Amino acid sequence: MTAQNSDKQISSFVKANFGMSIEVDAIIADQIPVGRALQSTVFLTKKKQLLCLIDGQSKLLLSDVQRIIARMGLKAELYMPPKGQPHYFDDIGRELFRDVFPGRSVSSEQDLIFYRTLAPYKPALVLVGEIKDGHIYQFDSDARSGWRVAAKFAYRRIKTS
Repeated sequence: MTAQNSDKQISSFVKANFGMSIEVDAIIADQIPVGRALQSTVFLTKKKQLLCLIDGQSKLLLSDVQRIIARMGLKAELYMPPKGQPHYFDDIGRELFRDVFPGRSVSSEQDLIFYRTLAPYKPALVLVGEIKDGHIYQFDSDARSGWRVAAKFAYRRIKTS
């Protein structure tokens, strides 16, 4: 991704890496730092879905992305798996579980909860369910808490059946 993203760049990047066809309606926060070598773009689609795209030079695990999303003031609804791998996190979790416990089989989903979070996940695309206090935060090493407000935007996804 470039220094400033356009709607078409984001759409093609998401299509290439996650297999999702999206149309970007508005970019809320573009290329905000969320780590020393990580950037995030938060955008709204034409279907009024709020998505957060995280990419950069650092290696990322699912647990890192979960922590970043929480510190940004967002509440994740779904972590999108890479293109063509709908069970990516479960498959990696099972593989890592078998490495640690070679003679034991996975008996329940509870066995995989921790091992799923060890899956490599870069770039990351997250469907956001809500912005907690109306602020999206960005990493700032000079700030006292390490994070400061990057954008103000109110959003809460209303689930329909």
